[in-house]
Amino acid sequence: MSIVYRVDKFAVPEKAREEFWGHVGRTHALLRTQPGFLDDALLEQVSGPGRFNAVTIVRWTSADALPAARDAVHAAHRAEGFDPAAFFARAGIEADVANYVERSPVGT
Repeated sequence: MSIVYRVDKFAVPEKAREEFWGHVGRTHALLRTQPGFLDDALLEQVSGPGRFNAVTIVRWTSADALPAARDAVHAAHRAEGFDPAAFFARAGIEADVANYVERSPVGT
């Protein structure tokens, strides 16, 4: 199986920035304890014209690790009484999330 990259891109208004990163920090602390977790990066845009100013990347050993990690995050959010969709709507945060695998350049 291939290593899977979970790449989440966010357009976060300045007024929601600190609260957003607080939630991200708690979520990633949990993800780092999950089977199949390899590493992660939390990125904040410092220049350029891009619409997304926050990006999180998590590398997993394979797609097989994703369902259990997702379930663990959902359970933690329920226990905290945190609804990410409601927070995003209230804060005006836009998200683009997807899973990726590495590919070789064409011709190699």
